Amino acid sequence: PLVMVGLAVAFAYQVGLFNIGASGQYTIGAFLALTCAIELQMPWYVCLLAASLGGAIWGLFPGLFKAFFNVNEVLTAIMFNWIGMNLVNFLIPNMPRMLDSDWGASASDRTAALANANPGAILPRLGLDRLFHYSYMNIGIILAIVVSIVMWVILKKTTFGYELKACGNNRDAAMYAGISAKKNVVLSMVISGALAGFGGGLFYLAGGGQYTLLQAIETAGFDGISVALLANCNPIGCIFSAMFLSYLRLGGNAMQSQGYATEATDIVISVIVYLAAFALLIRMFLSGKLGRRRNKNEKKEAAAK
Repeated sequence: PLVMVGLAVAFAYQVGLFNIGASGQYTIGAFLALTCAIELQMPWYVCLLAASLGGAIWGLFPGLFKAFFNVNEVLTAIMFNWIGMNLVNFLIPNMPRMLDSDWGASASDRTAALANANPGAILPRLGLDRLFHYSYMNIGIILAIVVSIVMWVILKKTTFGYELKACGNNRDAAMYAGISAKKNVVLSMVISGALAGFGGGLFYLAGGGQYTLLQAIETAGFDGISVALLANCNPIGCIFSAMFLSYLRLGGNAMQSQGYATEATDIVISVIVYLAAFALLIRMFLSGKLGRRRNKNEKKEAAAK
């Protein structure tokens, strides 16, 4: 899931957009995945498609507002985070088969365990659980890696990816070249939302998580910002940065039994992300300065000739 939300933020960044709404898209994707799994008794692959669709729909709105009304995507995405969370909190208790209490459990504020409600919706393990000695290991990591590679190919090797990056680097120049900036802004946010929603589906369809009615926004989307920054917004890099941050997070949780506070882990991750963002700013500054110097030298040479 962390790979996917990092990929969602990185993909939108290629068009010059900051998708801070990955949390809401993740939540809506998780909700639709669980709805298909528990309420409709659908197989896992249909649930994943529904999760991607939910995230795409939730990414569509900030994209439309940005493209057609020039409303900053950060503002609309933050508002849709809260709308998504409260909408899911409203819908789940009003759906007859979604809650754990409807399947014989005492809990009434979380969704049913898939092992009881629909084992066919749990992601296949294909022997990975025995290979890695972890009962919840499944094909989710393989799917995340495949999607990351596909996104890299789209951005680096296709005309569509070139148009997206052209809009991100200089939207006016891209429009002058005949590229539809509005279409690319909307499509990039839709694809970004679909990736985040897919991540929500991967987490809850693993079989170990049950969605609990939230009072605060899901933190997974904000963790995706850290992943994207650390990976320099490279789709392949998101795989390794997500694994690295997961290792730090889970390792820090395991060290609590030795007397370490959870805040120590947060400090380490924050420093790493800060330095990664600082390095990116320095590189942008130096590249701009070198570019201006190169242009000045070219003008001098042209004048001398």
